[in-house]
Amino acid sequence: MSQQSYLIDTNILIGLEDYHKVEAAYARFLNLALSHKVDIYVHEAAKDDIARDKDPERRQISLSKIAKYRVLKGRRGLSAEELDTSFGPLKKPNDVVDATLLHSLESGATDFLVTQDKGLHQRAQKRSAELGRRVLFVGDATELLVQTYEPKAVPIRHVAEVEAHEIDHRDGFFDSLRDGYPEFDDWWREKCVKQHRSCWVVYDDGNLAGLIVRKNETAGDTDAVSPAQKILKVCTFKVAPESRGVKLGELLLKQVLWYAQTNGYDLAYLTTYEDQASLMELLEYYGFVNAGENNKGEFIYERSFSPNSLARVDGVPDFDLARRNYPRFLLADDTRGFGIPIIEGYHDTLYPDLWNPRQPDLFADASRANVPTRPGNTIRKVYLCRAASNLGPPGSLLFFYKGVSKEPPSQALTTLGVLESVTLARSTKDLMQLTGGRSVYSEEELDAWSASNARPVKVINYLLVSYIDPSVSLAELRTMGVVNGHPQQSIYELRRDLLTALVDRANLEFAI
Repeated sequence: MSQQSYLIDTNILIGLEDYHKVEAAYARFLNLALSHKVDIYVHEAAKDDIARDKDPERRQISLSKIAKYRVLKGRRGLSAEELDTSFGPLKKPNDVVDATLLHSLESGATDFLVTQDKGLHQRAQKRSAELGRRVLFVGDATELLVQTYEPKAVPIRHVAEVEAHEIDHRDGFFDSLRDGYPEFDDWWREKCVKQHRSCWVVYDDGNLAGLIVRKNETAGDTDAVSPAQKILKVCTFKVAPESRGVKLGELLLKQVLWYAQTNGYDLAYLTTYEDQASLMELLEYYGFVNAGENNKGEFIYERSFSPNSLARVDGVPDFDLARRNYPRFLLADDTRGFGIPIIEGYHDTLYPDLWNPRQPDLFADASRANVPTRPGNTIRKVYLCRAASNLGPPGSLLFFYKGVSKEPPSQALTTLGVLESVTLARSTKDLMQLTGGRSVYSEEELDAWSASNARPVKVINYLLVSYIDPSVSLAELRTMGVVNGHPQQSIYELRRDLLTALVDRANLEFAI
């Protein structure tokens, strides 16, 4: 298999090389890359970025440290006009550098670009969804390296609900909160512990890895900007730096979104600082909007909720409507639906929360929680197959059927998703690039597909909308008319009446 290669933006270079304590996520990314002999490049255009540093001593030091990395040169004769046409308006010198990096990425000079610059992520996404998936935050790049070269046998994560007093606030997990908020200990004691605020926690190997503190508010007692009656405030949203590579941020956000939708909230909101680019990008992808700033200079991000069915919006594709209103989705007269058979091994990898062995689970206590919930590990998923059947347009509904299995459920429809895209991978390198931002596949698994021009692999990107609880058994599918005779072995399209019947059977918490 071809080794991965990464181009790092100037902000990553500075994060690794500047004279300060290196953040855990940056250090782990570099350590993994070096351990597995993965190429890391710095673009020659980074020198232009650094040259604008007004501190001459720091400028010289930064320029000298570029020599530690392989330098990627740009295409000769590449003009600002060409970059502007391809990657959008170039209003500042830094925009030219950003577009130059994206040009090198798109040309195939490297596989991925790592940057904490939210604007650069958005510029890539506007160019194409495929290019956007190859621009990674440092935590996601770290996760990709871990998943590709150091796959975990049982990737299970639990979110549990506890009260604040059950958490050891002296844990080093809270140190960065104290650094930015000196009154943290007083706030934790007076507001969280004494008021018995509810929290969602994730523990990884016995260590606190993720935390959300939440609070119920009303229209007369809130800092939210948009008018609403029942309001969910996310007081604290934090993932440990060393754990950001396991998609815990997305896991915790899914918990927020499902909780707010299920419990009839009108609005959810939280505040972020300007430097929390990856969190803001995640929030905006799922429909949160920047509603303004509070008196501390924090951005207020808000998302509205409704139990009502969605209607099409002019100019908004069905898939975009679904992700902005997640977990709700559109079921219009022309929405198409498909059944997708999946074998047990891939099912357990994609949906670890449904892994339910008959033998005692050695990892059951990983959360230190008495009653862990099953919110799912991530929202955005990717599934690989060679099914000859075609799928519908983005926004189509996908029902995943788990085949004969040693562990329950067996021969049952378990999961509902919304299609984002289908792409053909014609090489292992294609597979690596196309699954990179959401990979749950190891190097050996990708290589084993032997993707080629003659035998391409379908890369299906989708949103996990819901686990179907209880799952729809084979007997029930036969009664409904979804299955006649033996279960289908390949992707198949559902008749309109069967599609609506299965959506109703999914027992969703919103109207369709």
